[in-house]
Amino acid sequence: MSRRDIPNLLTVLRILLVGPVIWLLAEERYGQALLVFAIAGVSDGLDGYLAKRNGWITRLGSFLDPLADKMLLVGSYVALGWTGLLPVWLVLLILGRDLVIVSGALAFHLLVGRFEAEPTAISKINTFTQIVLVLLVVSGELVAGIPTTAIEAVTFCVVVTTIASGVGYVWAWSQRAHRVSREDRTR
Repeated sequence: MSRRDIPNLLTVLRILLVGPVIWLLAEERYGQALLVFAIAGVSDGLDGYLAKRNGWITRLGSFLDPLADKMLLVGSYVALGWTGLLPVWLVLLILGRDLVIVSGALAFHLLVGRFEAEPTAISKINTFTQIVLVLLVVSGELVAGIPTTAIEAVTFCVVVTTIASGVGYVWAWSQRAHRVSREDRTR
């Protein structure tokens, strides 16, 4: 093991923290869940910083990092939906979007060829709003005074960005597939 492996080890740590976050949320141990979620968040920032700053970006890390993020968020949303803190329809919307993205990526790879996933700006905003909603909802169980209107506003942002990012990916992949198909016909 070398120092180059540190970002990937931090990512693996984040993946290992997903189970405890889900369990703590399901057990309604919100303070501990928030702490573990925060540790996972810090590890996400740190692994990205180290990889970019030191040129330690690897194919494995490029695959594991978004996977760890997705596992943490989806797990948190499912647990919060299970406990009734988030509406089930919202959890299903997020799961549906992710299913569309994974299915689209797989179809693109099988039908068109090499698939390279690049997160879009709206997808990054979506991830940010999803994180903020988890933090608000869980914090609301710990501290009085978080306005319901704030949670509703962020929920609205999550809905809009979830739909927009899902549609955006489908549109971008369709355009790319069409372009590749046109290029193949002109050869």
